[in-house]
Amino acid sequence: MKRAGELLSGILDDKIIGKAKEYSKLFSAWEQLTKKYKIAAAADYSRIQDIKQGVLLVDADHPGWIQILQTKEHLLLSDLQKAFPELGITGIAFKLSKMPVYSLKSFNNAGLQAAEPNTSNKVDIEPVIECQAENSGSEPSIEKIKDGEFKEKLKNLGKSINANKKTFP
Repeated sequence: MKRAGELLSGILDDKIIGKAKEYSKLFSAWEQLTKKYKIAAAADYSRIQDIKQGVLLVDADHPGWIQILQTKEHLLLSDLQKAFPELGITGIAFKLSKMPVYSLKSFNNAGLQAAEPNTSNKVDIEPVIECQAENSGSEPSIEKIKDGEFKEKLKNLGKSINANKKTFP
């Protein structure tokens, strides 16, 4: 029995497969590039979205991150052009994302583990909506959340916040 990759190789030509591999490498390279130019934190709050007509589209979840990225735009572009010449990148456009881009790395200080990226583009917010509806006008109850792992993370975050309140007046 043939593997999916072998079947696709038979259908698609090598040029298309090579370009797909380069796209994959490009998306993976974003974090390393931002580290190289000492703006690593920006990688947690931005992501490469696509390439349209040679322009690399990068989403960021706050205008401040866009400004930071723009300060290194010419360096990022130069490195991307050298590393991925076959993608024909001629410029970078930054845009404000409608949804948060951040990862949970920033929560590690609160004792939480970073979550795996959601590759399905689906977010289960039903438990949160139910919780908000049942507690409108009062403080939401974590106990009403159905997802046990999420509930535990929220409890740990609450403990960390309360500990910091005791430290700072």
